[in-house]
Amino acid sequence: MSKRIFRDQMNRQVEIDFPPQRIISLVPSQTELLHDLGLEKQVVGITKFCVHPESWFKSKTRVGGTKDYKLEVIRELQPDLIIGNKEENDKEQIEALAEEFPVWMSNIYDLEDALEMIQQVSDITNQSASGARIRLNIQSKFESLEQEMNRPPIRAAYYIWRKPNMVAGNDTFINHMLQRAGFINVFDDLERYPEVTDAQLAGQQPEVILLSSEPFPFKEKHIAEFGKICPSAVIQLVDGELFSWYGSRLLQSVPYFRTLHKHMPNS
Repeated sequence: MSKRIFRDQMNRQVEIDFPPQRIISLVPSQTELLHDLGLEKQVVGITKFCVHPESWFKSKTRVGGTKDYKLEVIRELQPDLIIGNKEENDKEQIEALAEEFPVWMSNIYDLEDALEMIQQVSDITNQSASGARIRLNIQSKFESLEQEMNRPPIRAAYYIWRKPNMVAGNDTFINHMLQRAGFINVFDDLERYPEVTDAQLAGQQPEVILLSSEPFPFKEKHIAEFGKICPSAVIQLVDGELFSWYGSRLLQSVPYFRTLHKHMPNS
């Protein structure tokens, strides 16, 4: 084992013992990626939101949430690498962790960022070949989907929260995935994850309203509420992981988007 320096997606230099043998992941989608890279023995800690794979969720030590870690638990695990994300993790807590441990951070807004993260995480964990296979497979799936898109994008609103009602706006990974999936975000003019009123939704006249399974778990009972606001819109419950997880779960996104379009207007 030797010291090596890597640069993360926030342009920080991170020095680690390579290859790392005790890894903590603070991001659910990146935890799943580590599993798919074959790092069963090396990953020693995850968050309470790292639900995939289920076997890890049941067996791995949980270090808290994505924004509230248990520092004493992390210290007990003695990690030689912590992997986080700029948006999903708390800046001050990450800075505190970085004073004691090597912390590699991702920063993801679109598919290209996600593919870069997959390769860089595989490189830093000594799994470059496996990472390249995953990355190329995802890239190929999205390229084939793009070639199939032969109709105008569908105007859509994508809801992530209820009371207050919040949507995905621009400068988000979800917004980029909507575009990749053949939609145009009617709230693309709003920043990040804004609150929107019923009047704003009605004024945008979306063809489709997508109700995500996370972070708020929209259910069938919520469909009628939106139907009253936009009677002509198709209202669809969607799997939020396949729009917002930017690790190896992207392998499942393209088949899901194809199936989703069967429920869309003019399908």
